[in-house]
Amino acid sequence: MSGERIRFDPEELRSFTSRAFSHFGIPEQDASLAADVLAYSDEHGIDSHGVARLKTYVDLLEAGRINPRPKLKIVREKHAVATVDGDNGLGLVVGPKCMEMAIEKARLHGQGSVSVCHTNHYGAAGYYPLMAVRQDLIGMSMTNTSKGVAPFNGIEKMLGTNPLAMGFPTGDEPTVLMDFASSTVAYGKVEIAWRAGENVPLGWCLDEHGRPTTEPERMMQGGALLPLGSTKGGSGHKGYCIGGIVDIMTAVLSGANWGPFAIPFAIDSPQSEKQVGKGIGHFFGAWDVEGFRDLAAFKSDLDAWIQTMRTTRHLPGGPEVQIPGDPEWAAYRIRMKEGIPLQVAVVRDLERIAAVLGIPAP
Repeated sequence: MSGERIRFDPEELRSFTSRAFSHFGIPEQDASLAADVLAYSDEHGIDSHGVARLKTYVDLLEAGRINPRPKLKIVREKHAVATVDGDNGLGLVVGPKCMEMAIEKARLHGQGSVSVCHTNHYGAAGYYPLMAVRQDLIGMSMTNTSKGVAPFNGIEKMLGTNPLAMGFPTGDEPTVLMDFASSTVAYGKVEIAWRAGENVPLGWCLDEHGRPTTEPERMMQGGALLPLGSTKGGSGHKGYCIGGIVDIMTAVLSGANWGPFAIPFAIDSPQSEKQVGKGIGHFFGAWDVEGFRDLAAFKSDLDAWIQTMRTTRHLPGGPEVQIPGDPEWAAYRIRMKEGIPLQVAVVRDLERIAAVLGIPAP
């Protein structure tokens, strides 16, 4: 395998993805919404969560493991909070609809929180806070995922990579967006290295015997990712705590499967015989800044915060200090002009999808 990449027109990829979802009876509007979530990742440099994931969604839809026409149901509600049953729908559709519900509650009550069960992989966590930011709200999203991370001091997979994302509206400066996994790295980045035939940095993974490894396949075949911070010296217990917070807020709170019982995303992954809930879980939050202080004043102060952080003295010979979200905005400017760079292995997957579904390849 090699790290060679082929560039594609962003709109071509969006159109192809939408047609692929529509093939399975997903309504056109929902198919476009799902394609938008994946396109966000590819267009903003998050290669692990874009069309590289399309094959798995297609496999699950073909196997009847995802409901193409879910009927979302509010199973419990109290003023600004609610729990939604996603009816095993595509997470790329269930997620945006539930985030919109949180936004509506924030407009009504000043804040809104929605927990979701009976759903599946929802793409990049950062997509959802931006829905709120576009309406001048603070946004948050998190999700639990199938087991892949060892708890602090453990050597077996018990938690998912369990990402958390928050976005904040600004004035003249770019949106502040924090989007990170609670593990040392997202599982998708290990997959990217594996496809390219490359090793990963020491400290990311354990092998099947609990020993540190740089070989992606050793982690993927019985090993585990480490929590954010890796070891005791790197404060790995803090990453474990973040992962635990996400697991409890998304799954224990909503009634989804938590910890090692979360439904695997990959169709060929072994299924847990025990289920402690329904599907996997998400959590969405939105806050109306006007409930705290004047919106314009908040944006002005956040702009000043950004400018102050940017002017921090940086390490000699190193890059300048960035603001969370800067890498995504920089990638977007480049990729919308030069195209989306896809690994050859991903391109081959898209070609196979096109052949099987009978739709034109991008």
